[in-house]
Amino acid sequence: MTTPNTFPASAASLTQFDPQALPVSAAQAIVLEWVTPLAQSERVPLRDALARVLAADVISPIDVPAHDNSAMDGYAFDGAALAQGAGALTLTVAGKAFAGHPFTGELAAGGCVRIMTGAPMPAGCDTVVPQERVTTQDDTVTFPADALASGANRRRRGEDLARGGVALRAGRVLRASDIGLMASLGLVDVKVKRRLRVAYFSTGDELRSPGQPLDAGCIYDSNRYTLGAMLRRLDVEPIDLGVVRDDPDALAATLLQAAESADVVLTSGGVSVGEADFTRTQLQTLGDVTFWGLAMRPGRPLAFGRIWSGGRPGVGRAALLFGLPGNPVATMVSFYQIVRPALIAMSGATPQPVPLIPARCDAPIRKRAGRTEFQRGVAGRDAQGQWHVTPTGSQSSGALSTMSEANCFIVLAHEAADLDAGESVDVMLFDGLV
Repeated sequence: MTTPNTFPASAASLTQFDPQALPVSAAQAIVLEWVTPLAQSERVPLRDALARVLAADVISPIDVPAHDNSAMDGYAFDGAALAQGAGALTLTVAGKAFAGHPFTGELAAGGCVRIMTGAPMPAGCDTVVPQERVTTQDDTVTFPADALASGANRRRRGEDLARGGVALRAGRVLRASDIGLMASLGLVDVKVKRRLRVAYFSTGDELRSPGQPLDAGCIYDSNRYTLGAMLRRLDVEPIDLGVVRDDPDALAATLLQAAESADVVLTSGGVSVGEADFTRTQLQTLGDVTFWGLAMRPGRPLAFGRIWSGGRPGVGRAALLFGLPGNPVATMVSFYQIVRPALIAMSGATPQPVPLIPARCDAPIRKRAGRTEFQRGVAGRDAQGQWHVTPTGSQSSGALSTMSEANCFIVLAHEAADLDAGESVDVMLFDGLV
C-alpha cells in the first residue's frame, strides 16, 4: 500500500492529467497499483469451492489416467501384428475388458480383447481398432491392416496429469471443470483465499428502500440492490450498510464502521459538488484521496482512495474506498470499469481484460473527444456472422431500463469523436461480465 496522499511510484507519470478528469486507463492503472491481494486463506470442501480463488498450486497426487486405457469401444491387440498383415488382419477374441473390470487372462499371439472405452489396456496390447472397422465371425475379428497405426486409440498413463505435476495454478478462480478435475485426483477439500469483505451503502435523504412508503420528492434506492447483485457475482462477502442520510456525522460514523469491518468500501452518491454532497469532505478528513473524477461518461464523479477506522490517515485499520456516482447507470459503469478489476485483484486472482469485439454500428453516435464513453447497446450477428450493434435509445446516466435492455457496452475511446452509421466500434458484451 502506498503512503498517504501519494500515487504509486510507477504511476507518477500519470499525475500530469487533471485529477478532476483523469483518463480511464490512468485511473485503472493507479487503482491496481494500490491493491494488495489478500494473504489469508482457508480450506473448504470441494463442493463449496466454486468461484473461490485458489490459494496454492494443486499438485496431482496420482497419474491421470492411472493406467493405459482405451480411447474407444473396439478390440485391443499388439500393434506389431499390423506389420505382419497383408491386406486383411484376422485376430482371435480372447475375452473382454470393461472400465472397472480389466482383462486378466493370457493373450496368445494373434489374439485380441474386446474392450470398452476407459477400460485398462490388457498386458501385451498397445493398439485399439474401433468396433465399426471390424467384421466379426464366431470368435474372430477381421479388419484392413492399413486401417490404423500401431499405438492408435490408446490413452497413456499420466497423459493428462503426471503424479507430482501442477494440476491448477494458484490465483485461479475455480470453475466447474476445475472442481471436477480435483475430484478426479481424489481431493476432498482445497485451499482458497478467504472471501474479500466489501461494505456498501447509498447516501441521500431522498432514498427509500423497496417496501417503504414513497414520500413526496423521494425515490426508491436501486443502487444498493444493484451493487449487492454485482458483488455476489464476484463471490465476495457483501456487507450492506443500508442508506445513510445527508448528514456529515452520520456519514462519518458509517465510513468508520465500514473501515473497521471491511477490506473495501463502496459508497453511492455524494461525491459531486452539491451542497449536500458530504462524502467528498468526509473522505478528505478520514482518509487519503487519490483522484476525484474521471474523463468518463457516464461516471465522471468518482472518488478513489482509502479510509482509516481511527478517524484520520494512518490510524487504525485501512480500507480502500470507491465513492461511486449516484446515477444508477453511472454506478454500474464505474463498478465494471474501475471497481471490478480491483476486487478481483484483491481477492488474489489475476484480472483478465474483458474482450472487446469489433462491430459495425448501425446508427450514428454523438461523442465528445477527451473522455472515454460506455454507451449501452444491443449487439448481434448478421447472416454472414458479422457483428452489428445499435445504441439503446437514451444514454442518460439515470435511465436504468436501458441497461436491462442492452447486452453490451459500446466502448468509445478517449480520443474518439462523433461516429457515422456504418463505422466500426468496439463492444464489450455483458455475457460473463454482468
